[in-house]
Amino acid sequence: MATQKNHPNSYEARDSASIVHPLTNLKTHLETGGVIIKEGDGIWVTDIDGKKYIEGMSGLWCLSLGYGQQRLVNAATEQMQQLPYYHLTNHKSHTPAIELAEKLLQIAPVPMSKIWFSNSGSEGNDSAARIAWYYWHSMKQPKRRKMISHLRAYHGNTIAAASLSGMHYNHASFGLPLDGFLHITPPHYYRFALENESEDDFTSRLASELETLINSEGADTIAAFFTEPIMGSGGVIVPPDSYYGKIQTILKKYDILLVADEVITAFGRTGNMFGTTTMNLQPDMIVCAKGLSSAYLPISALMINERVFAAIAEQSDEIGVFGLTFTYSGHPVSARVASETLRIYEEDKIVEHVQALEPFFLGSLKALLSHPLVGEVRGRGLLAGVELVADKDSKKAFDANQQVGKYCVERAEFHGLILRAIGDTISFCPPLIITESEVVLLMARFKQALDDTLEMVQN
Repeated sequence: MATQKNHPNSYEARDSASIVHPLTNLKTHLETGGVIIKEGDGIWVTDIDGKKYIEGMSGLWCLSLGYGQQRLVNAATEQMQQLPYYHLTNHKSHTPAIELAEKLLQIAPVPMSKIWFSNSGSEGNDSAARIAWYYWHSMKQPKRRKMISHLRAYHGNTIAAASLSGMHYNHASFGLPLDGFLHITPPHYYRFALENESEDDFTSRLASELETLINSEGADTIAAFFTEPIMGSGGVIVPPDSYYGKIQTILKKYDILLVADEVITAFGRTGNMFGTTTMNLQPDMIVCAKGLSSAYLPISALMINERVFAAIAEQSDEIGVFGLTFTYSGHPVSARVASETLRIYEEDKIVEHVQALEPFFLGSLKALLSHPLVGEVRGRGLLAGVELVADKDSKKAFDANQQVGKYCVERAEFHGLILRAIGDTISFCPPLIITESEVVLLMARFKQALDDTLEMVQN
């Protein structure tokens, strides 16, 4: 890892002195500084010292088309010149938002009625929670306030989205989660199955856990169930095939809304345009962000089906106004860039590229199952997790204090590859434009990091 330069005017020193960094040990950062990225090209980024790295995480799971997409730069420039800002409140609108909404409804994986725009996945999930509450008020069931999601889920960092998240670091010392935000076992068969339990028995047990929770809380108090089709920040957890069928049967039985958090999984990441298709979901709302603009500008979109929209429209008429708003909802520059991003996905056949590359990408990772540290490889499309274990036969995890995953990604960075450690799971989310030859290079650098890590744990 980079260390802070002693020169008081270095960028490292200035960074440590001026910025609060998310998902960072703030005290350690004051002492060590970090890597400062200067420029990017394709799947590569270069730091201020001239060192190049493969960006194996697409930034924060988002830079799906990589760096240097001139079409997106041009779209932003043209829109800035024509109409750099307008809003969607008080019966106003603009062409970029209309065109993007129409396109999203056209490509939606299940029938949807309207699009709600905001600026991030966190805001999108927060809005979905508020709309769920608004919906149940309109249905004269205001007691339906509780939300259910998974432990290890990540739904964002606004207060409601952080409460939906099932991560300790989202809650510790923040006074979260809020009351009424409930969490169930994540559908990770490798880590949570009982001894000799089949995948089907495992998913039946988790479905039973959900139904027991609903009955104990009272079905008439549950507003919605939030899920990521594949859980990204929880360690790239791919549910067994039978899981969502059983879960959705229970949700329908008790008339509980289903919200699919597609912030990471939408727009080709899992080998389909939407993870909803990959995992056979039928949600009432879908949250999209990240790849919507390939992260070139902040924007998110919440898809809402007709059942929900018709009810909230009636409720807004009763109140006189729909009281949810953000200043930058559907920002024209962001919307224009997002529409151009969707065109690139289609014209460059990005989904087809992911489908073609998936066997080689996942196969290359699964070849590492012979490595002494690799317990499980899981993923879909160009999204994967490699779980490191102390003992492969028993699936024994390393002591958390050893920080084995953290060490592994530090060594990967040393070898010119940026990845992310989620505990001792190493996550992979390369730009969707990555080529087979670049995957080979990525794997070679990761193998070096694995071998370095093995040497560390053996000494």
